[in-house]
Amino acid sequence: MSTKIIILSIGVLLVLIAILGNIKGKSDKGILSSKLVLSFGIIGVLMIIYGSYSSELINYNTQMEQVSIGNKLKIEGPVETVKVVSPIDKDSVDCRILTMGVYPKGHKKDIWVIIRPTDDRYYPQSDHTNTSYKRDGEWQVVTRFGGDLGEPYDLIIYETDASASSFFSATIAKWKEVDDYPGLQLAEMPAGAKEVERLVIYTRKNCRGVF
Repeated sequence: MSTKIIILSIGVLLVLIAILGNIKGKSDKGILSSKLVLSFGIIGVLMIIYGSYSSELINYNTQMEQVSIGNKLKIEGPVETVKVVSPIDKDSVDCRILTMGVYPKGHKKDIWVIIRPTDDRYYPQSDHTNTSYKRDGEWQVVTRFGGDLGEPYDLIIYETDASASSFFSATIAKWKEVDDYPGLQLAEMPAGAKEVERLVIYTRKNCRGVF
């Protein structure tokens, strides 16, 4: 029996004891004193709340993604274009990585990471159906792979306008809603998305079925 079930069970039991203990008999007195009834009731309710909360917390933690970072490219001199810093070309990576890069001062467009596995379809990457996070000349986004050990992927970086970003966000939201991720064909890629860099990377473990 798990700890959360024990906590919830004891909490329910204490609340029941408090309710039954407050029932008055012929002498017009409860089975338990008012102090005990109040104590059992409060402790029972708190245990039920704690048990319910810890249950949700445990379930959440078991589903948290384990994100790793690949090898990093050393950048020297001023940054003039959007560029990937990690992973590097021909890198072998885990199933979930943080793709990171840099962008030049004054850069206004959104940055999207798109992966193309061996099925020749394009999969926009996002933390919450949004663009890569940008701040102080650096950007990053969680990137997810679901292929076999050693499967090659094109990791493609796009600069996008607002229309293309909206298309990618809406596409991911639609896929999530039906829990089906068919990918995009090249002809479906929006006109406002411009490729700026492409790397080839490999999965260093079997990533099929990974959350």
